[in-house]
Amino acid sequence: MKKQNDYFSEYIKINGIEQYLLHHTISAKLPVLLFLHGGPGMAESTFAYAFQKELSSFFNIIHWDQRGAGKTLTKAKKNSNYPSCEELIDDLFEIVKYLKKKYNKEKIVILGHSWGSVLGTLFVRRYPQEVLCYIGAGQVIDIVENEKLGYEKLKELIIKAGNKKDLNSLEKIGVYPEKNYEKPMIKKLQRIRILQGKYKIGMNFIPIIKTLLKSPIFRLSDITSSFKGMNNNKKLWEFLFSHSLYEESRDYDIPVFYILGDRDFQAPHTIASGYFDSINAPDKKTLL
Repeated sequence: MKKQNDYFSEYIKINGIEQYLLHHTISAKLPVLLFLHGGPGMAESTFAYAFQKELSSFFNIIHWDQRGAGKTLTKAKKNSNYPSCEELIDDLFEIVKYLKKKYNKEKIVILGHSWGSVLGTLFVRRYPQEVLCYIGAGQVIDIVENEKLGYEKLKELIIKAGNKKDLNSLEKIGVYPEKNYEKPMIKKLQRIRILQGKYKIGMNFIPIIKTLLKSPIFRLSDITSSFKGMNNNKKLWEFLFSHSLYEESRDYDIPVFYILGDRDFQAPHTIASGYFDSINAPDKKTLL
């Protein structure tokens, strides 16, 4: 167990492999929040110092680098062993049990971001007895619908800018999105992300890298694991493109809260808001 500033990190053996946890604890009286990162394969523990100061006033926060991502991927002897969604749910169940015991809590809070919001939603629906409440940030409901809306917004911005070159590049991509995660769709997705970044409705990697390099827990291996995790978690990407929350029950047994961004066009708030309005939960609220 390694301490650094207000954080401490550890590896624990879960379902056969060493998995990384980063703890930020302020008071034993605070509830425990487990942060599920996005991607798939893009661990966010290295960025924690930059975005969770306010959140840590309300929770003891634990980041978990999922199997096939981040420092868990770096530690793994077999880096090619990338998980299925079911394997991650099994890992998550064991992580939750471990944290409940460690912090002497009957239940914990789950916060899922982007891909983590899919994993988190599946988990809390299956194991509501383990969870105090669920928070979805950049909640993904249906990734194909997300990509369609993001494409339409991108085209609108390109036309508004009058950039014929970019419009031509967009039109060359052809039908988008395709309802699969095969090589043609992967190439199209990568080209769309570059254009979305240019028009500021997607990720800008320059500030992301700068933030990463300033992290107190940053190691050069984190860059390698990020690229490996994002590019090799094919099982999870295939699951995303075949799964939709619309096809499942809208009944939740725990309070549900969404944090949505009005400029997020990778997980558009209009889609998540529409789904959120249709769910049944003991308590629910959105923050836009």
